[in-house]
Amino acid sequence: MTLPHGLRAFAHRNFRLFIAGQGTSQIGSWLQLIATSWLMFELTHSTLMLGLAAFALQIPFLLIGPVAGVFLDRLNVRRVLFVTNALAFTQSLVMLTLVAGGWIQPWHLVVGNLVMGLVNACDAPGRQSLLVHLVDRREDLANAIALNGSVMNGARFIGPMLGGSVIGSFGVVSGFALNAVLRVSVVVALILLRVDPPPKPRDSTHWARQLATGARYAYGFLPSRAALLMLASTSFLVQPYSSLMPWFASQRFHGDAHTLGLLTGAAGCGAMTGMILLAWRPGTKGLFKQIAWSAALAGAGLIAFSATSVLWVALILLFAVGMGTMLTAASTNIVLQTIVPDALRGRVASLYVASFLGMAPLGALFGGWFASHVTAPVALACCGGGTLLAALVYWRQYPEIRRQIIPVYRELGIIAPH
Repeated sequence: MTLPHGLRAFAHRNFRLFIAGQGTSQIGSWLQLIATSWLMFELTHSTLMLGLAAFALQIPFLLIGPVAGVFLDRLNVRRVLFVTNALAFTQSLVMLTLVAGGWIQPWHLVVGNLVMGLVNACDAPGRQSLLVHLVDRREDLANAIALNGSVMNGARFIGPMLGGSVIGSFGVVSGFALNAVLRVSVVVALILLRVDPPPKPRDSTHWARQLATGARYAYGFLPSRAALLMLASTSFLVQPYSSLMPWFASQRFHGDAHTLGLLTGAAGCGAMTGMILLAWRPGTKGLFKQIAWSAALAGAGLIAFSATSVLWVALILLFAVGMGTMLTAASTNIVLQTIVPDALRGRVASLYVASFLGMAPLGALFGGWFASHVTAPVALACCGGGTLLAALVYWRQYPEIRRQIIPVYRELGIIAPH
């Protein structure tokens, strides 16, 4: 059976298995995130504690992620992912036990998020590195990355809404329990994969020097440097909205966990829609330009969201914020995965993850602190304005970015030679 052009990566068995397992597991991850955020707000009623919990979950991406990339370029990625997902399953069982037993305290939620963050800091770049081995044709890689993003963001849409409904109907314990069940899927998928990435060449170079080699590649070339810095700015300035959502659900819209699920799910729906549009693109050309306008869309949507008190308008605006943020991230990922040499793939993937997920905790902590001084709406409006300014700076560099990337695209056969 011939698949539509936008779904061509699903023709590969390994890709189908991996996406099914990851998608199901990620629904559980987002469900637990909603449960953790809502429980933290119920226990503390503090925007600063919400920011601290988000910081603990994501700071390992910045501190550990780049180093993890060095070892991913040395180790069997599939085995690494098996270990990380087994640890994630264990963490979910521990959190479920604490919540169900009535022993949970705010510091448990922070420490639990930190443990999960350490696991994810190794898992996320590992997933990016494995993708290239899940499709047999190199020309399907961009589509695989976009479809992977679509499924992951579909989980971001489904997970919060499911979490809000489950927690609202059956209590917060049910959210943690369902996450533990869903996490089994990715372990099963990894067992069933028929893929064994080629052995990595032995390299006695010190890990710090190897990390520096990856950084020189990523930041020494203007197109990749500009894309990574734009992504880091967007992540730092836009992502605080996520950790502040319990405040908006409770105080601005006078709702409950179901309202929180709707708000978070709207952003996830926007992100998923953006990934679907990206999957149907014919190729890589034009993605550097798209990075600029998608970041601007996220910033403008955030400013407008901070000013509205109408729930349905807020859902539309969060849809735009989610779409803009994820298009910026996924476009950056596709161009990097397209141009990076295989020997540096793990390191560059980890730098991408650090720019995207690693900057988010700093933004969450800053957003929580800033909101505690100037109110959450003012904090988000300022962050949206900063994102627009960063997009403008990127756009001023675009002509030189285009001039430098065209020869690379010609060498890779993405565009025709003269």
